[in-house]
Amino acid sequence: MTEILPNSGDVRAARERVVNWLDAHRNELASQLMSFVAVPCVTGDEGAVQDAVARVMRDSGWAVDRWEATREEIAPYVLHVGEQERYAGRPNLVAKVLGSGGGRSLMLQGHVDTVSAGDPATWTRNPLGERAGDRIYGRGAVDMKGGIVSMLAARRALQETGIDILGDVLLAATVGEEDGGLGALSTILRGYRADGVIITEPTNRALVIAQGGSLVFRVTVPGKAAHGAARNEGESALEHFVPIFQDLLAWERERNATLSHPLYDHLENKFPISVGLVRAGNWASTVPESLVAEGRLGFLPGESIEEMQRQTEARVAAVASRDPWLREHPPLVEWFGGQFASAEVVADHPLVRTLASAHETTAGTPVTISGVTYGADMRLFTDIGDMPTVMYGGGDVRVAHAADEYIDLDDVVSAAETLAVAICAWCGCDASPSA
Repeated sequence: MTEILPNSGDVRAARERVVNWLDAHRNELASQLMSFVAVPCVTGDEGAVQDAVARVMRDSGWAVDRWEATREEIAPYVLHVGEQERYAGRPNLVAKVLGSGGGRSLMLQGHVDTVSAGDPATWTRNPLGERAGDRIYGRGAVDMKGGIVSMLAARRALQETGIDILGDVLLAATVGEEDGGLGALSTILRGYRADGVIITEPTNRALVIAQGGSLVFRVTVPGKAAHGAARNEGESALEHFVPIFQDLLAWERERNATLSHPLYDHLENKFPISVGLVRAGNWASTVPESLVAEGRLGFLPGESIEEMQRQTEARVAAVASRDPWLREHPPLVEWFGGQFASAEVVADHPLVRTLASAHETTAGTPVTISGVTYGADMRLFTDIGDMPTVMYGGGDVRVAHAADEYIDLDDVVSAAETLAVAICAWCGCDASPSA
């Protein structure tokens, strides 16, 4: 297929119609986003919000495939998405909008699940949705229900303004991303394929062509209980964990100083290692007989899950070898939940060029090409699905997972405009009056 530039006549005409449609439907899109945010959908409990998303898809005249992943299909890939407590009641959705023929296909994908809102007292806005002017607050507003609204609006705007799209467009709303990507994997295993994939994560409209890997680990450190008044008779698991923690941070500094990647070298910390949970002991006046620490470590595109697991286990073992107690009572390192591989698409890939041109056409400025340190569904589409995949969407990921999470309506609408232009350019379009 001949590459169509976003500044071609048909694409320019399509963009004008899309802009007018988006202007006329701003408040409707805001209400749609509010309706999604109003439905609690912490990972594992996504059924109700998918009802809301499916209604929007069906109201647009699209046939919707709705299904649930199964333990059996996921079993060979459990390293990537983790063990699941439940599969039932967690539907994935794909609306396949057929083109008129002859164009490349494109999948737009987003996840509907969110992390918990946390302590309501930390919020000054309603975690289930509150609009203040053109800013919409609530858990999931930016991560990533705003992105789902953008992708649905982009295809709907083209449809309702009479733009003939040549290639098929798949609109996928999936579950379980926050804990490994169950829904994205199931979408791939169900046979859905496209010539390119755009994930509408909140990238501040930067074009993300690489995602770092992310591993979740658990370290269990044994100790020996004793009365706190006779602490020397015991072995504090907490005190034995401290050198392990300090060594992990030293490893983080070493990696930042010695490893390099052009998309990550500008970051202050491109290999973040964080311990987010520590449980030790069972009584204030008892030397803790055990400690369990859980954390997350990141790694670069090009590094593998297995390699990083081996290196982590070796670091912990090296600390233990220098400690007389831990030499005889070695810590246990375990891996749980979804382990996120890294992913990268070459900067000159046609999908990258197309989306970069679409952004410049709509924003008036060149797009920022970047990589991110967090894990996402991208790696499943590139590694398991063998599909070129990038991330692009409105909103700032730095407010995701935080109290008073929000997205500005301008970001939702602007991203939708760029996505619509990208669909025209990638899939091919006809904007003639008879189209």
